Amino acid sequence: MDDERLLLIVEDDEALARTLARSFERRGYRVLQADSLAGVEDLLAGSAPSYAVVDLKLKGEASGLACVQKLHACNPEMRIVVLTGFASIATAVEAVKLGACHYLAKPSNTDDIEAAFGLAEGNTEVELTNRSSSIKTLEWERIHEVLAETDFNISEAARRLGMHRRTLTRKLGKQRV
Repeated sequence: MDDERLLLIVEDDEALARTLARSFERRGYRVLQADSLAGVEDLLAGSAPSYAVVDLKLKGEASGLACVQKLHACNPEMRIVVLTGFASIATAVEAVKLGACHYLAKPSNTDDIEAAFGLAEGNTEVELTNRSSSIKTLEWERIHEVLAETDFNISEAARRLGMHRRTLTRKLGKQRV
């Protein structure tokens, strides 16, 4: 089986996964789909994708970072793009450390994802801004840093942040990117 254009989509939103799969199939990719780490492990037993698109937050507060780590361990040459509606610096750094080649905030389209697959090196021409971070931004970054440290365990993250679990859940619901 030729795995050169084999793409794995790890997404628990069925409609988004289906849309991405159709779009990539039209571009000549063969597509596999999983909605959890267990699904990824099952698919890796019988195939070796060259590309992967991984949602950061999966069902049941599961972390796509564990999927990135598993995929990278299986094939260090795999081009992995993390897609998220909960973008933060902390999770972006962790995703790249674990083997992702790029990190995109939703909504991202197939063009954005395919372009990210092709980016092998960083870009020194990225525009730097002079805007300082607001307190809300700093709080959001700290919350995501702690979430990444706790593997997206809401209860443990709330404990480490010194807030009630419901308060943290409410903040996460309000700050969707």
